[in-house]
Amino acid sequence: MVFRKKNFRKVIPEGSFWLLPTNQVLTYDMSKPFFPPIALDVLLRDEKLKEMLTLVEVKDNEIVLQFESGIFKNVLSPGRYTFWNGLTEYKFVKADLSKIEITEDIPLEILQQRDVLSYIRVYVVESYEKGILFVNGKFEKILETGVFYFWKNGVPIAVMKTDLRQKQLEVTGQEILTRDKAALRINFSATYKVADIEKALIESKDFEKQLYVLMQLALREFVGTLTLDELLESKQALAEYVFTAISGNAEKLGVQVIGSGVKDIILPGEVKDIMNQVLVAQKQAQANTITRREETASTRSLLNTAKLMEENEMLFKLKEMEYVEKIADKINTISLSGGNQVVDQLKAIFSPGK
Repeated sequence: MVFRKKNFRKVIPEGSFWLLPTNQVLTYDMSKPFFPPIALDVLLRDEKLKEMLTLVEVKDNEIVLQFESGIFKNVLSPGRYTFWNGLTEYKFVKADLSKIEITEDIPLEILQQRDVLSYIRVYVVESYEKGILFVNGKFEKILETGVFYFWKNGVPIAVMKTDLRQKQLEVTGQEILTRDKAALRINFSATYKVADIEKALIESKDFEKQLYVLMQLALREFVGTLTLDELLESKQALAEYVFTAISGNAEKLGVQVIGSGVKDIILPGEVKDIMNQVLVAQKQAQANTITRREETASTRSLLNTAKLMEENEMLFKLKEMEYVEKIADKINTISLSGGNQVVDQLKAIFSPGK
């Protein structure tokens, strides 16, 4: 570039040239961006120089991604930039930052570059989640699983997410009075999952707390109508009642109740002692009944045996010999005294007459 008295005169390409000593010459490497020594508008009046340069103008709400020979090099912020034509292949992708969505044809790996990330907002929705996008405080759309990139600008955006997996909600240590004024504590659990994310996050505030209160109220409503004995026999009915009672209201919260059940019914110490005493008395009465039943059966059996022995003398003698045999098995030696009288008695036992 040739200057005379600080005024731009002309541009000359590569080669050898004769110039007056009063001219000043600035040389430039055409493989690098061009930085004008004076006002760019003055230089661009020269048509020859204008043809040799590519002018990139970046507005206040824009950025430009600069590529050299297909490789990402730089992010151009608002301003005016000039590059030499011919030697290096340049490509420029202009992005409008006034938008929220990234509609420009920019590869994902470029969006993840450190220089580009400073202009981007990134939100991740996991495989077990769903999200809701709010723009300027207004519902925009539902976000499915994935990574979402939005331009960073003055428009506020927010993403609310919720877990879609099954969860367990525990109602523990609820002190409730039965109909007969017995104070007890109940541990109850329910399995649920979010079915409608718009109802759960937009139309409801803290849906988990509301579901918890619904379970509390249903428990108190059911337990208050039963006595202690009726309640202890109706655990399954309690679980079914609570499930039915909260399912309809849970749908309004965007929640689906999958199942529920009673984990524990905890009685006060005094009531527990009384219940144990009642249980012991019941079991003792059952044991007595069984004992009497067995004694009756044994007596009936003895009576039947006695009747048979009375009617059949031979059966009586056989029974007598059976017991003598049992006695003999346990005796090693027999000593006799009393002469022939004892022998005659044994003979009468073992050799019954016709």
